[in-house]
Amino acid sequence: MPTPADPAAALPLTLDLEDFKGDFSFDALFGGLVDELLPEYRGEDDAAPAPPPPPPVLGAAPPVFPAVDELLGLFKHSCKELVDLRKQIDKRLQNLKKEVAVQDAKHRKTLGELEKGVDGLFDSFARLDSRISSVGQTAAKIGDHLQSAESQRETASQTIDLIKYLMEFNSTPGDLMELSPLFSDDSRVAEAASIAQKLRSFAEEDVGRHGVTTAVGSANASRGLEVAVANLQDYCNELENRLLARFDAASQRRELSTMAECAKILSQFNRGTSAMQHYVATRPMFIDVEIMNTDIQVVLGDEGLQADANYIADGLSQLYKEIADTVRREATTITAVFPSPNEVMAILVQRVLEQRVTTILDRILIKPSLAALPPLEGGHLLQYLRVLAVAYDKTKELSKDLQSIGCGDLDIEGLTESIYVAHKDEYTEFEQASLRQLYQSKMAELRAEAKQQSESTGSIGRAKGASLTASPQQLISVTVVTEFVRWNEEAIARCTMLFSQPTTVAANVKSIFACLLDQVSQYLTEGLERARESLNEAAAMRDRYVIGSSVSRRVAAAAASAAEAAASAGESSFRSFMIAVQRCASSVAILQQYFSNTISRLLLPVDGAHPSACEDMGSAVSVVEAAAHKGLLQCIDTVMSEVERLLSSEQKATDYRTPDDGALPDHRPTNACIRIVAYLSRVLEVAFNALEGFNKQSFLTELGNRLHKGLLNHWQKFTFSPRYSSIISKQIKFCIFFCLLVRDCLQFSFS
Repeated sequence: MPTPADPAAALPLTLDLEDFKGDFSFDALFGGLVDELLPEYRGEDDAAPAPPPPPPVLGAAPPVFPAVDELLGLFKHSCKELVDLRKQIDKRLQNLKKEVAVQDAKHRKTLGELEKGVDGLFDSFARLDSRISSVGQTAAKIGDHLQSAESQRETASQTIDLIKYLMEFNSTPGDLMELSPLFSDDSRVAEAASIAQKLRSFAEEDVGRHGVTTAVGSANASRGLEVAVANLQDYCNELENRLLARFDAASQRRELSTMAECAKILSQFNRGTSAMQHYVATRPMFIDVEIMNTDIQVVLGDEGLQADANYIADGLSQLYKEIADTVRREATTITAVFPSPNEVMAILVQRVLEQRVTTILDRILIKPSLAALPPLEGGHLLQYLRVLAVAYDKTKELSKDLQSIGCGDLDIEGLTESIYVAHKDEYTEFEQASLRQLYQSKMAELRAEAKQQSESTGSIGRAKGASLTASPQQLISVTVVTEFVRWNEEAIARCTMLFSQPTTVAANVKSIFACLLDQVSQYLTEGLERARESLNEAAAMRDRYVIGSSVSRRVAAAAASAAEAAASAGESSFRSFMIAVQRCASSVAILQQYFSNTISRLLLPVDGAHPSACEDMGSAVSVVEAAAHKGLLQCIDTVMSEVERLLSSEQKATDYRTPDDGALPDHRPTNACIRIVAYLSRVLEVAFNALEGFNKQSFLTELGNRLHKGLLNHWQKFTFSPRYSSIISKQIKFCIFFCLLVRDCLQFSFS
């Protein structure tokens, strides 16, 4: 505490613990301590006028801060009080710690006691739950026993009733008049049907144990139940007929509720199969003859079997749409009436395909005989294939529509395939026969046109050698080959429509494509052979007019004129054969492109099919190439024969000797050279335009070699004058250069 001599003792000082609670501010505490001693540092509003400073003491220095002593004492005193307050706080904290420890010990003891009590409660609850479970199981067993007893009681009661009813049915054979009212009350038909079925089940079970055959045919009755079984069968038949009659009457009136009630009761008889079949069989589209005749009229129209495939396709689309709409309406009724609509829909859809669709297909798909094919003029075989394709396509669309409407568990796709199985088994044979028939007809047409054109030329044309030149109808036509490909493409489209298995498709496609290979190979080979005949005739004509040296001038002139005609015929035959080769190459290119674009993708999924087809096509093309090779060799023979004729007729012995008059030699080409070059220019232009690639190279190489050898042999027959050495050298160089150009496949322009 401050002493009386301490300056701070004169100032009031109170420090309390409350000053340090809440929002403590050191500035506020400090201000409260020094405000009384330093009034000049107060705020402007609260500051009082400062007292005047004391007068200075003589001989002493004035103080810098007069209140320093008082503040120092005040601060020391405040520090001491703060220390005292801290000690008080520490003491109180120690007391609180002791009290907390005591309370914590009591709390832990209480928690331990509570845990023991809770464990005891849990044990009690577990024992209670086990007891409740045991009681529940016991109650459930008691309930099961009671339910079983009740069920046995009801079964015994029903058995008693059934035995009573069975005795009624076993009383008199064929007498159903003495039965209980239950079996004659129309309002209790459902109950009577249920009881009758139970009696039949009981009788059949008894029959299974004894195995005694009865004359009724519906059950094997044990001894003493023959009459009951017979009467029950008669009653069930009578009841079923009554219900079907009510069902038909309600169907005529469109009373769906009554129909549904009858269908529900009838479902107790052989699971309602008879009721389902009866309903489907009584549909107008299966029994109305007028509807069947209308179907034929819609599909075939007034043309009958002569209607084309497009007309029949339109008719089938219209008919199948009407069938789908009818089935859709029936599906609405069936769903509202029958307890098992899916089974009824399966029967209905199956009946539609097997009766209505099959009936119309039998009228439009009349299978021809392969042994005696109908004539092409009627178009029956091709018409049959086209109608088969469109009918199959439209029937598949109908099956998809019917499946979307609903057909239960019916395998509609398999059923649709079974309708066409008889037609698809022999499809490939019919397709091949049709293609052969089309080919034969086309060849007969071309021969007729060629004959007509030949007759129109007359004897004048033949006298001028027109017979040696193939007519346009006799030459190979790319248009005809394109028509072959179009036939085959149509057949392939039908094949891929009728079959879906890759193996089957590949086998059929390969067989159909083989027909095209045979047709193209035969047509091109025959065309080349006809063109070769012209070359042979020209060669024969040349041979006829070969004469010796000792003939008259008149005979020689006539022979020379005939030889010129033969040469003209040979050149014309050469040109015709080159055109045939060119068209042949174009036709083979069309065939190969068709194979790459259409056939390959159908054969590639099956191992071995594509290489086999490539081999077949290579064999067919090789036959054509062999015929073309023979003709090209004949063309070279024709050219060489004409060159040799020109050399022998135009080349004179004096061409290479000095004139007798001593005139200067002529530096111009000889007449033989001019005519040969002109002739070769014409035939080579034709060859260059007709041949391509290696064919051109091989042909011109062989021709160049033959020309080179022929010219050398020709010049060795003559005697050359020394004065003509330079001229002869130039002509020989010119001819050899020309031959080399031919051999190396270079185009050469001649002026």
